[in-house]
Amino acid sequence: LNLSQMAGSIGQQAVRGERLSRGYWNRTLPHFKKGDLGAEAKGFVKSSYKSGLHPTEYFFHAMGGREGLVDTAVRTSRSGYMQRRLINALEDLKVKEDGTVRNTADTIIQFKFGEDGVDPSRSVQGRAVDIDDILQEVLGEEPSWKERLREQEMASYGLT
Repeated sequence: LNLSQMAGSIGQQAVRGERLSRGYWNRTLPHFKKGDLGAEAKGFVKSSYKSGLHPTEYFFHAMGGREGLVDTAVRTSRSGYMQRRLINALEDLKVKEDGTVRNTADTIIQFKFGEDGVDPSRSVQGRAVDIDDILQEVLGEEPSWKERLREQEMASYGLT
């Protein structure tokens, strides 16, 4: 909920991304006159949560909320179905000690895991994490020999 809906006005309600259309014999709800094109008759909720909703405003607000619930349920089932299919497709693959990805018949599927050999659970921004560098930074110690070597390489290319 945002602050303007709590204190000011909830605003225009939408179903399927559009203002509410006429459904009950040329009207949105039986509470309105036929052919009424006013803001309230087309789903505008001028009340706030603080002041409370009128019955017709509540009905319009419930229409949009129901659509949101259905969308969430459908998206969840779709993503769950896709995840299950992906898991089933990849369940016989494994990464061997040499870094290749192979199936149960020991056929090479990929020569280097992830095409770069970096384990995503042990990387930051696609680069392998160096535990020594992290410890050095946390403990505030002097640069390691690796860091000094890196600095020398950078200096040799004029990148200091």
